[in-house]
Amino acid sequence: MARKAQKRIKHVPQRTCIGCRSVLSKREMIRIVRTPQGITIDPTGRADGRGAYLHNIRSCWEQAVKGPINNALKVELTASDKARLAEFMTTLPEGTPLQDGQTKTDEVEGTAS
Repeated sequence: MARKAQKRIKHVPQRTCIGCRSVLSKREMIRIVRTPQGITIDPTGRADGRGAYLHNIRSCWEQAVKGPINNALKVELTASDKARLAEFMTTLPEGTPLQDGQTKTDEVEGTAS
């Protein structure tokens, strides 16, 4: 008897945000990499070096810079590294991560007169 062809379920790599400790797919996170040149943001997710993942939300980045990033990358951040991360952080939206991978942004609703 011939076996019936079954669709293969593609494996989706999961990563943990070092800021809020929630798990999401690798593609939804931003990777930070420790390289010999220092700490860099890795938009491709393929750069060589020790990496850590964060949401694209400022609150997660602020939490990570306070301490978990040092442990995750196994290095103490230099002043230039902190400045580079702070510069990138300013481009990120405000908000808080939700459990299902969605984000809740802090929007101010205008009042109609």
